[in-house]
This record gives sequence, structure tokens and C-alpha cells, in this order.
Amino acid sequence: MSSKGPLLIAVAALALIAAIVIAMFSSHHSATAPISTLPSQGDTKVNPKDGLSYVWIPAGTFQMGCSPDDTECESDERQAHTVVITYGFWMGQTEVTQKAHQKVMRTNPSYFHGDQLPVEQVTWDDANAYCKAVGMRLPTEAEWEYAARAGSTAARYGDLDAIAWYGGNSNFQTHEAGQKMPNAWKLYDMLGNAWEWVADWYDENYYSQSPSDDPPGPSSGQYRTARGGAWNHLPMVNRASKRLKIEPGNRFQFPTGFRCVGE
Repeated sequence: MSSKGPLLIAVAALALIAAIVIAMFSSHHSATAPISTLPSQGDTKVNPKDGLSYVWIPAGTFQMGCSPDDTECESDERQAHTVVITYGFWMGQTEVTQKAHQKVMRTNPSYFHGDQLPVEQVTWDDANAYCKAVGMRLPTEAEWEYAARAGSTAARYGDLDAIAWYGGNSNFQTHEAGQKMPNAWKLYDMLGNAWEWVADWYDENYYSQSPSDDPPGPSSGQYRTARGGAWNHLPMVNRASKRLKIEPGNRFQFPTGFRCVGE
């Protein structure tokens, strides 16, 4: 045998051992490294199914219901209580626009027409069907108010003229989404422009019995809940805690639109 034979065998053995060590290290590293990380507050993404931007809303705790020193609250808001949202979620940065609704549902029931105007005159079932079609859902009432407040404990998250289209500045019509100042979590038109359907049935006294963690809303009812006020209302209606009951099949009584959420 050539004198080089044992040397070549030794070199090959060392190379094999090195390869095994590298493979073991790589396997351990990939097993312990995080596969992904959660989004951060304020991150945005576009849902390709409707072309709309969605903002990441982090988990947290807030006071739901009538804000401190708010003298305009009604009876169904006055049972203020602590709510914990135990998970983060994506929420439409704007109300669903007519362009998006036309793209997804092939319809536009709105009274006022314009691609970037919020879709309105939709029933609760219409809104629910749209959110499902884009792989999302309607927000719960608690999720909606938590996101609207964005850490604020005031009745409104800013000066009403700066953040909302309402009876005092709207010229009695809807306006293109995202024209007013957003709240601290980059959400536009959470107050004013169009009412927004939420997932919950309406119960005037639900706040007195709702769970503190992720309240899902009543299990049944006659009315569904809408939030946020609209272009045709006085300032007292355009508040973060204001609740509105609407028959779920009603599309004409109020200018009602919606936005979707998803995990």
C-alpha cells in the first residue's frame, strides 16, 4: 500500500467528523431559534384579497365604557369596567372602501359613490360575509373600543374636527377614507364618517355581566351593535364609548359601514 493511503483515510475521517459536528450544531441552532416573531404595534400589512392596509393592534388592558368626566354618556355606557385583550390582532387601517367592496363582493350598495369613500348601506350579514371572504372577521365590541381609544382614556382620541367627519364639518356626506388625523395606533376614521358594524349582539346591560378577558358579546339578541358615530351626527354621538343598536338587516336607517380584523 502507498504511504499516502493511511494519510488519505485519516483526512477523510476528520472531514466526516467535522461534517457531523457542523450538522449537529446547525440542527440545534435551527431547533432553538425562533421561527417567527409577532408584529409590533403600528406595523402594517396589505391584505391581497381586498388591497386594504391593516394595522397590528397589541394585546393590552383598558377601561371600557363611559370615559372619566364624560357627561354625554347614556345608560348603556355608564357601567365602565376593566377589559383585558389577551392577544394582538390586525385591524383595517380604514373603513372598508367602496373599491375594496366592489373587488371582493362585486357590489356597491352605497348612497354616496366614490372608490375611496367608505362603503355604507350594508347590512350586518353583508359586512360579516365580506370579512369572511377576505379571511378575517368583524371585531368584537371590546376589540373595537380598545383599538379606537389606542391608549386614550378621553371620550375622543383627539380634537373632533381634526379626527372625524361629523355633522359640524362633513357637508352632510361621507368623505374619502384616511383624510383626517389617525389615532395613536394609526387607525383612521374610528369616529365619524360611517358607523361601523361589530360582531356583538346588542344588550344594554351586557357590561354588568361581561367577562373581563376578551368579552365575546351576548350569545343572542334582536339587534346588532355599531360603533363610532357618523357624518350626520352631533358631537355627542361621535365618542369612543358610544353604542348604537341596529336591526341586523337594516341598511337604510343609518350610514353604516365596517372594518375587519384578523389574527
